[in-house]
Amino acid sequence: MDSHPLDKPVLARAEESGKSFRSGFVTLVGRPNAGKSTLLNAIMGKKIAITSDTVQTTRHRFRAVLSRPGYQLVIVDTPGLHKPQDLLGEELNAAALAALADVDVAAMLIDAAKPVGKGDVWVAGHLATAKAHKIAVVSKTDLTDKPTLARQLSEVAALAPWDAVVPLSAASGDNLDVFLTEVVSLLPEGPLWFPADMETDQPLEVMVAEFVREKVLRSFREEVPHAIGVKTDELEFLAAKRLYRIHATLFVERESQKGMIIGKNGARIKEMGTQARLDLEHLLGCRVFLDLKVKVKKNWRRDLAQIRRFGYGEGAY
Repeated sequence: MDSHPLDKPVLARAEESGKSFRSGFVTLVGRPNAGKSTLLNAIMGKKIAITSDTVQTTRHRFRAVLSRPGYQLVIVDTPGLHKPQDLLGEELNAAALAALADVDVAAMLIDAAKPVGKGDVWVAGHLATAKAHKIAVVSKTDLTDKPTLARQLSEVAALAPWDAVVPLSAASGDNLDVFLTEVVSLLPEGPLWFPADMETDQPLEVMVAEFVREKVLRSFREEVPHAIGVKTDELEFLAAKRLYRIHATLFVERESQKGMIIGKNGARIKEMGTQARLDLEHLLGCRVFLDLKVKVKKNWRRDLAQIRRFGYGEGAY
């Protein structure tokens, strides 16, 4: 198995503890845009979760699996906890809160550059009811100065009785090893919960849909990103050509949004399709043919059945 830049300090801590093998589950929680998915990708060393500056970027609760000599860490990524504006928002909050049950460690992410607010207090209050060990992660330390970070660490430490408080930057990698060391030290001795070569329990169809949706999130602002749902209609691997043939549909709530997504002469959707295809080729290690179409599904964010057909919130469980 390939080495991982975070192995050495973690294994050193495991050896000091006298445990032969540790395994368990850690969930990442926090307000939107706190850096949960970016941290997950940094730990895994590859892109598994999509990222953007838009609220509700993460709509699925899924697991990433990091297996190394001495431990297996199962990371549960969750939607950002926020004040819901519709049924979709309520479902996403339910998914995030449900992820606090039956995990060994709960890591709450708090943006280093933003003052601790009522939302953080609310999340910490929910965290207090969980039986898991608790770690506060002050994220995005590369985006602030030392005095601000010092104040933030003090405020975060006062939020709850943490097992550890770790400032880090997933973007630069600073203190990632410290975070992972703290998490693994809190895991129980246990078995391999998943095969050692498994990296995520996200179905490929879901990852395809999410990679496409990410490009919309990064291309538009305001209302359009929230109105987007993506479903993979067809996914076929042609072994002889080393090619994935993929067809997906983007759903919006209004005709005007459909026109914006497609763009003049189809230029906008073609550009986003090209960006998504390049990401998918990197992920899959082969060529990808990606065909995208757009349909209107009026007010789908208020339709629980439709939300769960997309697998958003609790829909995938």
